[in-house]
Amino acid sequence: MKQLLALLLLTSLLSFGCSEASDDSPPDAPDSGTADATPEPDASPPNPSPAIETLDQDGWNEIIPGGDTICSRGTEFAYYVHPGTTNKVIIDFIGGGACWNSLTCSVADSIFSDSVEGVRAVVRAGVGIGIYDREREENPFKDWTHVIIPYCTGDIHWGNQTTTYGEGDRAVTINHRGAVNTRAVLDWVYDNIAAPEQIFVTGCSAGSYGSLAWSAYIMEQYPGVPVIQFGDSGAGVITDTFFRDSFPSWNAEDMLPAWIDGLNPETVDIFTLELADLYRYIGAQYPTNTLSQYNTTFDNNQTFYYTAMGGEGGAEGWSMGMLGMTSRIIESTPNYLNFQAPGEQHCIIVQPNFYTVESNGVKLVDWLSDLIDGEPVENITCTDCTRDTPGT
Repeated sequence: MKQLLALLLLTSLLSFGCSEASDDSPPDAPDSGTADATPEPDASPPNPSPAIETLDQDGWNEIIPGGDTICSRGTEFAYYVHPGTTNKVIIDFIGGGACWNSLTCSVADSIFSDSVEGVRAVVRAGVGIGIYDREREENPFKDWTHVIIPYCTGDIHWGNQTTTYGEGDRAVTINHRGAVNTRAVLDWVYDNIAAPEQIFVTGCSAGSYGSLAWSAYIMEQYPGVPVIQFGDSGAGVITDTFFRDSFPSWNAEDMLPAWIDGLNPETVDIFTLELADLYRYIGAQYPTNTLSQYNTTFDNNQTFYYTAMGGEGGAEGWSMGMLGMTSRIIESTPNYLNFQAPGEQHCIIVQPNFYTVESNGVKLVDWLSDLIDGEPVENITCTDCTRDTPGT
C-alpha cells in the first residue's frame, strides 16, 4: 500500500499540468514578466546549521536549509538525503513542469509543482519505486547515498529572480529561485561528501535540465572523480519564442557555467544556444566524464509542453525535433551516450518499469549498470518505434 501511494504521488508530480489541459489549445503567448528583485547570482545558503529531521521511512532525512532558499509562492524549501553503505552518491533533480507567463504561473491553471509537499509526502509514504527501490538487487544505486533536490520554482532548477506576471488583480509573483535552492543542496554535498568514489547526476523532466547544467559545477568541484550525468526525458525541444520571451524571466543565464568556453553569457549570445550546445561544451570541458540521456519516441508530457510553447505538429513534430537534437549531440559530443525507447511514457527512473523497459533487446537497467561499471556501452535507438512502451 505504501508503494502504491508513493507511485500515485510520483506520477501526479511528474505529469503535473497534462491533466489540467481541457483541450489541445496552447496557453497564451508567453509574457516576459517584470522582475521584482535584484538577481543574486552568487547566492549560497547563509544558514550554516539547517534543520534536519530523520523521517520514519527507510532512513530518509529531511533537511530545511532556510536562509534565502524558497519555493515559488513563498513556502519553505527542503531536500532529502538517504545515507548509503558505499562511498558513491546520486544527486537527483526532481521534475514537475515549468512556469513562464501569467497563465502557466497562476494559482488556478499553473502547470508546475509550486511546493515541496508532493515530494515530502512521497518520502514519508516510503519511496520504493524505480531507482528508489533499495531492496531490489538489480538496482545499481541501492547502496549509494541518495540526495533528492525537490523542484518548486518553475524554472528547471536554473532561476535566480523574483518575477511578477500580469497586472492588477491577475498579477502573480513567482520566486524563480531554483539556482539558490540547488546551491544550498550542493553546498551540503560538498561539505559532507568530500571525496566520493563515483557520482551519478540525474533527474527526470525539468530535473533532466537541472542535472545537465549543474553537472558542470559538480564536475568542477570533484576533479578526478568519475561523474555520469543521465538526463531522463528532457530533450530540449522548444520554440524560439519561448526561449527568447521566457528565459530572461528566470534570470537563468546567470547560472550557466561561465568558466566554460561557449557558455559565458558575457561573451556568447545565449539565444543562439540549444541543448546540444550545453552537452557539447560541458562534454568538451570534462572529456573523462560521461553525459547521457533517455527519451521515449513520442513522449506525451514533453509533447504537451512543446505545444504549450507554441510548437506545431503534436507528438510527431516533437519526435522529429527530439531525433534531430539527439543526433546533433551524438555527432558533437564523443563522451555522450543516448538511449531511445519506443512509446509515449514520460520519465523512467521513477517508474516500476525502470527494470523492464528495453529498446532493441537491450534493457535500460542493464545499459545503465554497464555504464556505471565502466563497461562498453553503445547508443541505443529503437527500430520499432511504436507508441507502446515495452516492459510496462
